[in-house]
Amino acid sequence: MKVLFAAVTMLAAAMVGPALAAGITVVGSPGFREAYTELLPGFEKMTGNKVTTNWGGVTEVAKRVADGETADVVILPVAQIDDLIARGKLVKATRVVVAKSGVGVAVTTGAPKIDLSSGDAVRRALLAAKSIAYSTGPSGAHMDDLIRKWGIADQLKGRIVISPAGTPVGVVVARGGAEIGFQQVSELIHVNGIDYLGPLPADIQETTVFAAAIHKDAHSPDAARTLIKYFSAPEAAPVIRKTGMDPG
Repeated sequence: MKVLFAAVTMLAAAMVGPALAAGITVVGSPGFREAYTELLPGFEKMTGNKVTTNWGGVTEVAKRVADGETADVVILPVAQIDDLIARGKLVKATRVVVAKSGVGVAVTTGAPKIDLSSGDAVRRALLAAKSIAYSTGPSGAHMDDLIRKWGIADQLKGRIVISPAGTPVGVVVARGGAEIGFQQVSELIHVNGIDYLGPLPADIQETTVFAAAIHKDAHSPDAARTLIKYFSAPEAAPVIRKTGMDPG
C-alpha cells in the first residue's frame, strides 16, 4: 500500500492540472482491471471526477460498442480497439496503449505443478490433464491456436472447459472445474484458491496489448483524456507491474 500511495501521489503531481469535475463512463475487458481498480481512486480524489465502470468479456464489450453502446472511454486489446476505430466508433487520435500482459498458468492450490520449461513440456502437460480451462478472450484464442498447431485437438476433445462470461479462469480452477487454467497473468495472480505457476514459456508466449480510446460520442471527452493520461503516465508503471502487467 505504501508503494501504491507513493505512485498515486507522484502521478497526481505529474498531471498538468485537474479537469473540471465530471462524470466519466468506462467500458472494458478484465485484462486491465486489477491495475485500473488500484489506480482509479487516486484519479477520482485528485480530479473530483466520478467514474462509472462496466466490465465484460472482450468479445462481448467489443460487440456492444460496435452495436451502438456509448461510453466515454473504451479499454480493450488493441485488435478490438483498432476494429472499433475502423468502424467509426472510437476516435483514432485518442488511442493510447496502457499495458501489456502475457498468458499465465495456474492449478488448484496444492495440486502438482506442471513443467513450464518449454512449449513441448506444456503440450505434454495438456495431454496428461483431465481438464483444461481458458476463456474466449485473447489468451483462450492463443491456447486454441497452440492446440491446433500441435495437432492434439482431437485428443483433448471433451477436456476443454471454456470459462463462462464474467467468470475468471482462476475461479473455475479454484472451484475444481479444471486441473489447469490459462489466462492473462493479471487475471490469475490475485485469485484465491489457485497456485499461479508463472507465464507460458517464451517459445509459446503471446503478449496481449491493451489500449484505451475515447468514443466518438463521449459525453465528457476532456475528462476522458485526463483519465487515459493518468493510466498511461510513467508514474502509473509501478502499480501496473504490481498487477502482473507491463506498462504500455
